[in-house]
Amino acid sequence: MTFLVPSMPVILIDFFGSIVMIVLSFMCVGKAQKLRARDEQNIVWTYLLWLSWGLAVFAVSRSGGHIIKQLLIMSGHSATWGTLRPYSGAINTSVFFVAGSVTLFFERVFRINRRILADKAELQESKQQLLYLNQNLENLVAARTQALALSEHRYRRIFEVSRDLILVTNRNGEILDCNPASKKALNSFGNNDAEHKPNIQRAFDNPQQWDSILQDLEERGFVLNEEAVLMRHDGATIRVLISAGLDQGEDEARDTIHFLIRDIEQKKLMEARMAQADKLASIGELSSGIAHEINNPLGIILGYTQLLLRNEDPENERHADLRIIEKHVKSCKVIVEDLLSFARGGETMKEPTDLHEVIDEVLQFLHHEPGRQDLAISKEYSLDLPLAHVDKKKIRQVIMNLVINASHAVEGRGKILLATDFNPERGLASIWVKDNGPGIPKQNMARIFDPFFTTKPTGQGTGLGLSVSYGIIKSHGGDISVESAPGEGAAFHITLPVEPPESDIED
Repeated sequence: MTFLVPSMPVILIDFFGSIVMIVLSFMCVGKAQKLRARDEQNIVWTYLLWLSWGLAVFAVSRSGGHIIKQLLIMSGHSATWGTLRPYSGAINTSVFFVAGSVTLFFERVFRINRRILADKAELQESKQQLLYLNQNLENLVAARTQALALSEHRYRRIFEVSRDLILVTNRNGEILDCNPASKKALNSFGNNDAEHKPNIQRAFDNPQQWDSILQDLEERGFVLNEEAVLMRHDGATIRVLISAGLDQGEDEARDTIHFLIRDIEQKKLMEARMAQADKLASIGELSSGIAHEINNPLGIILGYTQLLLRNEDPENERHADLRIIEKHVKSCKVIVEDLLSFARGGETMKEPTDLHEVIDEVLQFLHHEPGRQDLAISKEYSLDLPLAHVDKKKIRQVIMNLVINASHAVEGRGKILLATDFNPERGLASIWVKDNGPGIPKQNMARIFDPFFTTKPTGQGTGLGLSVSYGIIKSHGGDISVESAPGEGAAFHITLPVEPPESDIED
């Protein structure tokens, strides 16, 4: 049994649906045109417009075909529709093909467009930067120039103010550039010869040190805190620390060496003085023990010798022998007492003392000593030197030792200067004893205060005078040092506190 569905509703839906489809497709075209009008450069809206036109044409073709079909069938011209039907299908297929091609074409165009937009954004950013640079170029150049000038000034000040020697040389040591401290030092090193270019190599006391530095620069490219000795034109030497770096150019002829040279002579002298003080302290402890062990037997020998002398006839030969024993035992006791004075300083009786008066007493005493009348002794006293809290007798002994040593150095016919000074900031009084003798050899400077060290012939000195003086000055909280150069005499410098230490005040 066959069921037949009424055809009229279907025909109406097909007819009116086709009309609605055409209307909607053209509404989409209108909307797409408005979107594209807002942004004609946007490829998406262009694609949407083209696609809307394609769909509109497809809607007209397909929906128009349905409307014509229904009208022909209803008017009894079904055969005519049979003739038009293939053409309608061909038009629909073509329109659908065109719509698909547009979609594929715009997919590729969209990717290209996206890349173009990205490049456009970069170009826009570059444009903005160029505009900014163009508008602010002068300000930027001025700011950069100021920063460079400030940086150059800062490093130039470091270069110029530095007390260390800063040099730039070639491989042969010829100086290409240097700071003011280097120029001053080069003059003292004898590098101011107009016939030759300044050369740091000539300042080295040992040429092998220069060769060693060059070898290290070749192997490592730098030298760090290498100790060396430089010689001045007057023959004096100074110890330095050298740091250097090799700056390689296009070839060896353009290589430069950057030196930083630091004077450590004063540091080395201070280390030597500290070592000397430690050594003297150790010797003092040893001397104290030895002196005690020797002093008691000497006292017994001296006592029994003097007892024997009472019962001996002065004309007797034994009496003369005992006198010789007594004389040498007393000499030994003097040496032992000096050792004890060096080791412990003995008991001090400090009181306010006029140092000028002490010096005058020493000079007055020496004036009457034979062999010293030809000495040219001069004085340079400070007018503001206050009283010093010292042991007058012991300070007199120190000055006596120094003046006698100076008179021996000038062989009784030279010049001796005694000068005083006062440093109120540190509260220190200074005494200088200078002579114009031959000076102290450099190899003896480190031993000058050692007990029993003397350059005098045997029998003319015990070598304890300066050692005892050193101990006395140290017991007063002061310091004693010596400066000397061959042929320029020697200068002993004593510093003493003018105010008593707090420990003395409490006692």
